[in-house]
Amino acid sequence: MRSIWKGAISFGLVTIPVKLYSATEQKDVAFHQVHREDGGRIKYKRVCSVDGEEVPYSDIAKGYELATGEMVVLTDEDFSDLPLTTSRRIDVLQFTPAEQIDPIYFAKSYYLEPDGQGAKPYVLLRDALERSGQVAVVKIALRQRESLAALRVRDGVFVLETMLWPDEIREADFGFLEEDVDVRPQELKMAESLIETMVADFDPTEYKDAYREALQEVIEAKVAGKELVAPEVPAEAGPAVDLMAALRASVEAAKRERQGATEAKAPGRAAKAKAAASSGSAARKAASDGADEEEKAPKKRKTRRSA
Repeated sequence: MRSIWKGAISFGLVTIPVKLYSATEQKDVAFHQVHREDGGRIKYKRVCSVDGEEVPYSDIAKGYELATGEMVVLTDEDFSDLPLTTSRRIDVLQFTPAEQIDPIYFAKSYYLEPDGQGAKPYVLLRDALERSGQVAVVKIALRQRESLAALRVRDGVFVLETMLWPDEIREADFGFLEEDVDVRPQELKMAESLIETMVADFDPTEYKDAYREALQEVIEAKVAGKELVAPEVPAEAGPAVDLMAALRASVEAAKRERQGATEAKAPGRAAKAKAAASSGSAARKAASDGADEEEKAPKKRKTRRSA
């Protein structure tokens, strides 16, 4: 990883120098727009809509369009006069329980690494924050924008989660919220049963981006000049006609899937159990045969005495 920002956490009178790194990365397959006939890259020119002339990048400014269609042009001087702090500080504003921050506010995650002689105060604040069970609400100026953020601990490292401002969160204004939707107790109980059947510890390594993998295979096949075989796509289920029947079927399917996953994870255990069961059956059969022989044997001896 490469550091994209240097600054300091300002915590009371304590200053902790840190480096900022992007904590996540997108794994999308990158494409270019090309000419279908010869594969040539498509280039775009910056052309003015008024005079039709190509405009060099040095002559391009930012413009804000009014409702009337008029354009307000802003210069670098206009931006320099804005009250955006130029100090490279992460100001701790307060500490709050993590559950009070709705995850919808989180925008992007960054790692913070101690810089220079900042290791000791970094570890001190990290351990104190982790023991308190709180997260720090901070403010940071990043990429020409002031952001609210949350500072938390993950795997021994500070994670800075930049946050959206309250007026950037859209209200969920949907008509069905005002409707009186009747849900029967039996349906609710069956839905809860389905949830209980599907409860499991979250392990992100169990999931993969099947579309990206398939797309990569298509690209590799084209490079190798191989024939492409389209994978089978499972048929999508239609809308449920009988909700109770659909829930009941879902519960049964979830149980079967979980049972199959359990058996797949422990084939040795299943084999041992099967072997033990077979051994037990054989032992019982042998014991039964022995008992039959013992029962027959005295009769034969008795017959010989009579003779």
